[in-house]
Amino acid sequence: MRPKTRTGWCLSAVVALGIGALGLAPVTSASAAAPAKPVSPGMVSAMQRDLGLTQAQATARLKAEATASALAPDARRAAGKAYGGEWFDAGSGKLVVAVTDAAATKAVTRTGASAVRVAHSAAVLDSAKSALDTAARSSAGAPAAIHSWHVDVKTNQVVADVQAGAENRADVKAFLAPARAAGLLTVHADSTPAPRTYSAGTVGGDPYYINGNVRCSIGFSVVGGFVSAGHCGTPGSSVAGWDGSAMGSFVASSFPGNDYSYIAIGNGWWTVPVVLGWGTVSDVLVRGSNVAPVGSSICRSGSTSHWHCGTVLSQGDTVNYSQGAVYEMTGTSVCAEPGDSGGSFITGDQAQGVTSGGWGNCSSGGQTWFQPVNEILNTYHLTLVTSS
Repeated sequence: MRPKTRTGWCLSAVVALGIGALGLAPVTSASAAAPAKPVSPGMVSAMQRDLGLTQAQATARLKAEATASALAPDARRAAGKAYGGEWFDAGSGKLVVAVTDAAATKAVTRTGASAVRVAHSAAVLDSAKSALDTAARSSAGAPAAIHSWHVDVKTNQVVADVQAGAENRADVKAFLAPARAAGLLTVHADSTPAPRTYSAGTVGGDPYYINGNVRCSIGFSVVGGFVSAGHCGTPGSSVAGWDGSAMGSFVASSFPGNDYSYIAIGNGWWTVPVVLGWGTVSDVLVRGSNVAPVGSSICRSGSTSHWHCGTVLSQGDTVNYSQGAVYEMTGTSVCAEPGDSGGSFITGDQAQGVTSGGWGNCSSGGQTWFQPVNEILNTYHLTLVTSS
């Protein structure tokens, strides 16, 4: 059976297909810390364009972020029960860990991270957010005027994004009451559109097609196939590649509640540990899935708007789509457009997640959320395909 190639690109699990380096010898591994590698010139140029950095600033930031991500587990353990969250501070180039007592401050500092004192632990904040999640899972759900909610580790608050003018409505105030009563609520009222998923009808480009009439983007290669967004298809849905030939089918999918899926491939398609740069940057090798802290730079690849970068704004978000709430998402300042759903979010060479939805576009800007890839791997017992 002929291999699936196109102008030298192997089309498999990476955003919208994948990719130019056919000489790669992919290996599989769990999400282990990768040794230091040279930064990608393409990633640097994209960060210069989207984050307004110089070449030297982008290079230094990528190296500092990789160090912060590797340090985070030790710093988190050092904080213990006093842990209040963590983020990457671009100004200092260091990991910052919030803690609730002086002893934890000293322990965290000894790991090499910075420490700041806060009033509330992450456990307290997560509990307040979980109360809202529980209400959203009820038959009534969350009011449509509440677009999302998340723990903001920098302000030590639970933040709810609410449509401007609706913040004092009775249903909105009632839904947010548990967090407000705990003294942990901050309401952001703005006029941004409600978040939506980014699947699309069939158009040209480098997509994968679901049942012949929906287009999404491939996320990351896993052993046996690839992962993508859950709203793109349901178990048993057939999948075709860019050339219309049979690719495989959805084995598992979850949406709403979650927004992820696993697609098994065959028919001559194979997997490679690469994210497509779309000519904007060089194709990026995937070497692991260490989680990037809040404040880190992050880039996204998708079959409609191709390659764009921004920063991680928040983690553990709940996003209230018209189809229902989705939990444990990561919020970013990266733009996206219909058809980008399922596509790759990556920081440096570390896989972060698959595109879910958001608001705005890549002409005027916007915000996009992704479902973390490690949750998908753990849920479906999958192994990320990585490069050595």
